[in-house]
Amino acid sequence: MNDFVLPDFFEITPDLVCIAGKDGFLKKANPAVVNRLGYSEAELYSRPLTAFMHPGDVEITMMNRAKLLNGEVLHNFCNRYISKSGDIVWLEWTSVYITGKEIVFAIAKDITGRKKTEMEVLDQYKKYKGLATHFKTSIENDRKYFAYELHEELAQLVSVINMDVGWLNLYVPGLPDKVKERIEHASTVSRLLIKTIQRLAFSISPQMLHDLGLNVTMEWLCNEFSILHNISCTYESNCDESEMTKEMQIDFFRICQESLSDILNHEEAGNIAISITDTGEQVALLIQDSGNGFITSLEKQKNGFNSIYERAKSINGRVSLQHNSGGGAVISIIVEKKYNGALPLP
Repeated sequence: MNDFVLPDFFEITPDLVCIAGKDGFLKKANPAVVNRLGYSEAELYSRPLTAFMHPGDVEITMMNRAKLLNGEVLHNFCNRYISKSGDIVWLEWTSVYITGKEIVFAIAKDITGRKKTEMEVLDQYKKYKGLATHFKTSIENDRKYFAYELHEELAQLVSVINMDVGWLNLYVPGLPDKVKERIEHASTVSRLLIKTIQRLAFSISPQMLHDLGLNVTMEWLCNEFSILHNISCTYESNCDESEMTKEMQIDFFRICQESLSDILNHEEAGNIAISITDTGEQVALLIQDSGNGFITSLEKQKNGFNSIYERAKSINGRVSLQHNSGGGAVISIIVEKKYNGALPLP
C-alpha cells in the first residue's frame, strides 16, 4: 500500500489531468488527455491550449482563466475542444492556480455524452415549442379574423340599421307616439348592441394590442373592467415592451383576461392591481386582489388556473398563487430573460 504513490493516480485516472504554465502551454498531461483528444504529447506541448479549443469557446475560457490567475478557483467550467479526428469533445474543469510555482493544476471530466443528450433534448423541446407557438399563433390569427368580422362587418350592419331607424323618425311625419317610442327604443338597443360587439371583438382579439402595444391595451382593459363592474382595477408598468416578444405580450394579456374573468365568478372580489415589472434579469406579472374573490375562484375552478399555468409555462414562466396575510391574494408570473427560448423552468 505504501508503494502506491501519487504519480500512479496521475497515470491511471480516467479523468483528464493537466499541468499548464502561466503562458497557457501544457507542461504535463496524463494519458487520458492524449487518448481523448488524439494528439501526441509532443503535439499537445508544442501549441497553446487555445489552439485545441473550439473557436466559439476561446473568449469565455480566457475570461475565466484571467480570474483563475487572480486566485479564484475554477469549479465545473465547461468548454469544447476539437480532437485530432475532428470530433467535438466537451470537458468540465476544476482548476487551481499555484502562485508560487506559476502553474495551473486542472482536472477535467469528459461530459461529451451528457452534452449530446442535453442537445437532443433541447432539439426536441425546440421542436415541440415551435409547434406550440405555431398553434397559438394560428389561434390568435383566427381570433383576429373573427374579431375583425365582428367589428367591421356585424357592427357596421347594426350601425346601418340604427341609421335607418333614425331616418324613419326624421323623415316620416305624423308617426304615433307609440311608434316613436319603439323607434327610440330600437335606436338605443342598436347602440348598445354596437358597444357590446366592440367589447366582444376586443375580448376576442384586441387590435389595440397590435397597433398601440401592451401597456396601452392593459390600461384600457383595467379602465373598462372598473367601469363595467364597479371594481377598482389599476395597472402599472416599468417594462420596455419592445424587449418583450409578441408571444409574451399576448400571453400576458390573455393571463390578465383570464384572471379578471375568474375574479368576477366570485362575489368577494376586492380592488385589483396589475403590474408588469422588469428587474433586468426577470419580467414579472403580478395580479393582486385585496378581497377573496381571486383566490377562492381559482381554487374552485381549476380549469381557469390551469389555463393561466399553461400559458405561463409556454413562455418559460414560473407561476405562484399566494394568500396575503392581511387578506386577499396575488398571482405572479415570472419569466427569466436568460431562459428565453431555452428549456422550461421546473
